[in-house]
Amino acid sequence: MPKIKKIEASEQAVRPRKKVAAYARVSKATDQLMHSLSAQISYYSNLIQSNPEWEYAGVYADAGITGTSVDARKEFQRMVADCDAGKIDIVLTKSISRFARNTVDLLDTVRHLKEIGVEVRFERENINTMSGDGELMLTILASFAEAESSSLSRNIKWVIKKKYENGIVHTHQNMLGYRWRGDDLIIKEDEAEVVRRIYSDYIDGKTVGCIQRELAAEGFIGLRGKPVSTPGIIRVLTNEEYTGSMLFHKQYTYAPKKEKYNHGEKAMYRIENHHEPIISSETFELVQKLRAERKKKNTQRSEECACFLGKVVCGECGYRMAPHTAYNRGNRRKRYTFVCNNRHANGKDACDNPWYAKSKLDAACAEVLGQENYEDKFTAEIKELRIYKDHLEFEFKDGRKIKWQK
Repeated sequence: MPKIKKIEASEQAVRPRKKVAAYARVSKATDQLMHSLSAQISYYSNLIQSNPEWEYAGVYADAGITGTSVDARKEFQRMVADCDAGKIDIVLTKSISRFARNTVDLLDTVRHLKEIGVEVRFERENINTMSGDGELMLTILASFAEAESSSLSRNIKWVIKKKYENGIVHTHQNMLGYRWRGDDLIIKEDEAEVVRRIYSDYIDGKTVGCIQRELAAEGFIGLRGKPVSTPGIIRVLTNEEYTGSMLFHKQYTYAPKKEKYNHGEKAMYRIENHHEPIISSETFELVQKLRAERKKKNTQRSEECACFLGKVVCGECGYRMAPHTAYNRGNRRKRYTFVCNNRHANGKDACDNPWYAKSKLDAACAEVLGQENYEDKFTAEIKELRIYKDHLEFEFKDGRKIKWQK
């Protein structure tokens, strides 16, 4: 009689679940688009977690960021880093344009992910990067997406240019002394008085730093809720709009998200008598002339003090000391002095180290370095020169220190 033996079924091997993530993006952080982003996140979270063969690896989302470059997209970069770390097997995304509008960035990223075994699925185009024709289709469609983005950019630039040509202000930005009321730029008198004072003080010979310190000491607060800064004073002194004119296209975009000042490379548009002026055109032109003259003097000062620049330090507080121009009271003869930047910016209470004449530095350097024309040797050998109230300290690049006291 035949002997029958039962062969038990082998336990079926459990296939590991794929770690699946999704990427979503909107280019502007408006309420409507943020709602769209929230809907995308919810959709992908439910889609991934409802698939028993998938393990949820998260949804990465960038808001208010263009798709023309991957560099600024922190969540995109984090997703790629997690792919590199083996945390993701599959990336889901709505479309090519959501993933990247730049063909080079798109293909570089997809090829990198493919090399490390990560699959990207584009839902709208029904493309899987692991399929045979996936990359070919991706290249073709990505080119269309990039062209569409470039076309949109050209259309926007055309609209802005037409606004300039018709004298229409493209963006309404408040400035010290003015506020926008609809399409009208209206003087804010309390701030306008400060603008007039800045111009008057500069014409009277005060430096930008001096004007800034006086306004800060008086408690004047600028547009951003902070004391007006030195660059802020310079912007006031160089802004032609205070004369009642509007100059359009002072900056232009030369690459995605990159701007530069227009120095004549592109056409500019000026509207005379656009709004009520705070200062006269003559006052503005006089200030520009004075700025050019002072800049020329500063250049000469820098050349005569070149070997000291970046090497002279206040021994009392540790701040750098910079050369300043002064004039003798009697004969108005020009001389240079080194002043602690801390004291210059914040006053005597911040640092009481007095200014130090360059002529005294010349004598000290000649004595310590053993030659009258010491500049080249100073540059070659001295690491730092510290100025204290009662002495100087020379620190050499070889580690030596010499104290000098007259």
